[in-house]
Amino acid sequence: MKHLALLAVLLTGVLSYSPSAFAAAKPLRVLLITGGCCHDYGKQKDILKKGIEERANVEVTQVHSDDTSTKARFEMYEKADWAKGYDAVIHDECSADVKDMPYVQNILNAHKGGVGAVNLHCAMHCYRTGTDDWFQFVGIQSSGHGPQLPIAISFADKDHSVTRGLGDWTTINEELYNNIKVFPTAHPLARGKQIVKRKDGTEKTEDVVVAWANEFGKGKVFSTTIGHNNATVSDARYLDLVTRGLLWSCGKLGTDGKPATGYGK
Repeated sequence: MKHLALLAVLLTGVLSYSPSAFAAAKPLRVLLITGGCCHDYGKQKDILKKGIEERANVEVTQVHSDDTSTKARFEMYEKADWAKGYDAVIHDECSADVKDMPYVQNILNAHKGGVGAVNLHCAMHCYRTGTDDWFQFVGIQSSGHGPQLPIAISFADKDHSVTRGLGDWTTINEELYNNIKVFPTAHPLARGKQIVKRKDGTEKTEDVVVAWANEFGKGKVFSTTIGHNNATVSDARYLDLVTRGLLWSCGKLGTDGKPATGYGK
């Protein structure tokens, strides 16, 4: 009788087993591109890879350039199919003076065709070709930034899947990028305020969009201008935001702000 009871328990377990409940989802394949002017990309590439892979079922492949000028180029962008096989690309390069339109169009066409994108910090100041092409992809045109001072970040849309449940915070000294133009396709998610002293000693408050979602052709694009210093890039709150933006760009983020089944950690 004891053997029969044990057999019944085992059979119940087998019958109730659901392969979909236990099978691991295939990791998202993400390309992280770093290099160019003005930032510690050598360390930030590893901070980002580790932080994202700890938060989501993502496999991050790094492509890094040691070129620290504003003319850093990436050989893969010379090919039209450079993003083949990837679900999303994180652009964390700083190449303002690369203005070769066929090269830039190769980048843009991949995302226009549906490859998800995340743009971080200086990516907003890249590829200044004299046209709006790159800015339309990013969603906001920015031409520069102020001094490094703390930025008070507040979420403008607390119901969006990327921001739901996230708390406002104030950064360490960071660069606040200006907003020259917010394109109609861009949806502001967070704003940043920074108090700046004028030359005459008076103060002014800068208040601009610092994180947003954008639609570009078939592609979903998340961008944030925050992320100059290593301490900010290492901040759990920053990594949470970037990881959510990445999952959203791949269609793997629920409306509750949680990763889709199989894509959390």
